[in-house]
Amino acid sequence: MGLFVNYIYKKNMTIFSKIIAGDIPCFKIAEDENFIAFLDVYPLVQGHVLVVPKIEVDKLFNLPDSYLSAMLLFAKPIAHAIEKTMDCNRCGITVMGLEVPHAHMHLVPINSANDLNFTHPKITITKEEMELIREKIVAAI
Repeated sequence: MGLFVNYIYKKNMTIFSKIIAGDIPCFKIAEDENFIAFLDVYPLVQGHVLVVPKIEVDKLFNLPDSYLSAMLLFAKPIAHAIEKTMDCNRCGITVMGLEVPHAHMHLVPINSANDLNFTHPKITITKEEMELIREKIVAAI
């Protein structure tokens, strides 16, 4: 019975919870006890990072207050590393919450406000390129 319940539980997890659990691999940038950051596999641009709380809550503003402030502090060194390593004027931040029912924020290297337009086509990056981008950002944190 325990295995069946565990299977049902995992089946209903969001893709982000499956990444957090280690069931799905990711290009991890950083992790602590409350958050994980990894490269978006459907990025707007190279260096597009997702910051995800480890608790599964659908909407960002339904997170406990302590998580909201801690999430920004967790993201701060990652954003600085993106600015150092990617070809951009700054690291933009956005919260959409429509693609995956698990609170998260996007850190995106940008040169204009239009660079955060999620209706633009996503780019394709090879696994090898993703790993090089990951290594550059991690080294700059």
